[in-house]
Amino acid sequence: MPVALALGGNVGPVARTLARALRQLEASLGPLRVASLYRSLPVSPVPQPDFLNTAALACTALGPAEVLALAKALEWAAGRRRGVRFGPRPLDIDLLLYGGLQSHGPELTLPHPRLAERRFMLEPLAEIAPGLTVPPEGATVAELLARVQDQPGLERVGSLDFRL
Repeated sequence: MPVALALGGNVGPVARTLARALRQLEASLGPLRVASLYRSLPVSPVPQPDFLNTAALACTALGPAEVLALAKALEWAAGRRRGVRFGPRPLDIDLLLYGGLQSHGPELTLPHPRLAERRFMLEPLAEIAPGLTVPPEGATVAELLARVQDQPGLERVGSLDFRL
């Protein structure tokens, strides 16, 4: 099943943390297509440093709950602990899409509930999968990105070679 993930962080050696998480995701999910690295302003009332963000696309046999559990385990291993909502963090992994699945559970909502309004998620994802459709509307990632293209505070800063 195709799965799309957003990864980011703004505490510690973020690029190294993202690369490590991507290697571990690839070991569990299979080959990844990974977007460039982007710098974004935090979407938070809490003062904090800018984020580094990317997106990854895989095709996996794992179920959505297993992918979510993997993401949470990687966040924990990177030092993320529950604290202030929308506060700074070394690693944040969001499950954006799991095929065309729609879910509204207490632990997992698919597609990600704020995907369509967040340029820092859409732009990296559009780089690697512009034609991917997002339920329930069926708009493509590229179409959703066009709707939020005027949001400030996102800059492509290069690539992340996580396979080193």
